[in-house]
Amino acid sequence: MSRDLNFPVWPQYDETEREGLIRALEQGQWWRIGGSEVDRFEEEFGAYHGAPHALAVTNGTHALELALEVVGVGPGDEVIVPAFTFISSSQAAQRLGATAVPVDVDPYTYNISVEAAEKAVTDRTRAIMPVHLAGLFADMDALAKLSADAGVPLVQDAAHAHGARWQGKRVGELGSVAALSFQNGKLMTAGEGGAVLFPDAELAELGFLKHSCGRPPTDTQYKHKTSGSNFRLNEFSASVLRAQLARLDGQIDVREQRWPLLRDLLAAIPGVVPQAGDDRADRNPHYMAMFRVPGISEERRNQLVDELKAAGLPAFIAFRAIYRTDGFWEYNAPDTTVEALAKACPATEEVYRDAIWLHHRTLLGTEAQMHAIAEVVAETLGE
Repeated sequence: MSRDLNFPVWPQYDETEREGLIRALEQGQWWRIGGSEVDRFEEEFGAYHGAPHALAVTNGTHALELALEVVGVGPGDEVIVPAFTFISSSQAAQRLGATAVPVDVDPYTYNISVEAAEKAVTDRTRAIMPVHLAGLFADMDALAKLSADAGVPLVQDAAHAHGARWQGKRVGELGSVAALSFQNGKLMTAGEGGAVLFPDAELAELGFLKHSCGRPPTDTQYKHKTSGSNFRLNEFSASVLRAQLARLDGQIDVREQRWPLLRDLLAAIPGVVPQAGDDRADRNPHYMAMFRVPGISEERRNQLVDELKAAGLPAFIAFRAIYRTDGFWEYNAPDTTVEALAKACPATEEVYRDAIWLHHRTLLGTEAQMHAIAEVVAETLGE
């Protein structure tokens, strides 16, 4: 049976990116101190997300590390993270000398379980990091209450959530620091890059210092005010990101139209359970089209992904539980075992073994292609 599986390519670009690169080239200053592209991008990106202050950085992992550092995370502290996430969520804390404490996720949304996070709070907890997985906001109402009750700040890992909204509020309007990524697969990209959104000027100023070796932007005497590193974004990347941001809203509109159709088609396949939503998350950019096949073995899931790829779908296995990676245990690991964490995270144990995701470019396809995706999944699963 002939099907059109020629989905839009990713990354997408046109003359806007080309013009931006030439503009950055010809301004004669390729460093953010003296150039204008990074400054302009920060203004535009912050405004788009409703953030009072935005800081562009080298990548999303550095964005997380910087976000944690400015809220006071350091050696000996604990940071609560979902067990089902990309490893940067935990490594950002561990690189600061803190211990990442994995907690379970909701088996339907795949976002952090607020109940599990609440149980994990100790007198060493310095931050709670919700990850808005696949663009779907974690329960920010319950998390805000937990944060207030515990006196522990939230640091949003919004690497998947460009343009997302929670009850009408954008990522930068929720009163907490947020980190985003512009890695090649993300919803907008310059190959690499990241950003941190700050709710107030004091944190933003500290963030700038920390991302520029502790040096104020006007310093000419090397009076480094604090410790830091070089997380500065370059002018060329910023020019590309400005073009990417300009088309983001339209791309999200298309994905928002396509996902309900694909979700319902997938849900009609016996044994397939698409990622659940939350009505309070009233705009979802859909970084991934995710679904589970509960009861399937990890080996069969991996084989199924290979078969979907062979059939023409850009399919991927889900993230591993972070405590089931060697990297998690290398620095500042919690005083526990894989077995104990697995017992404490039953939903994570299921999701990481049986979940599959499709690249977000599939959701930029046609309605007919949504039907084609479901047909391929049904046929492959039935083999």
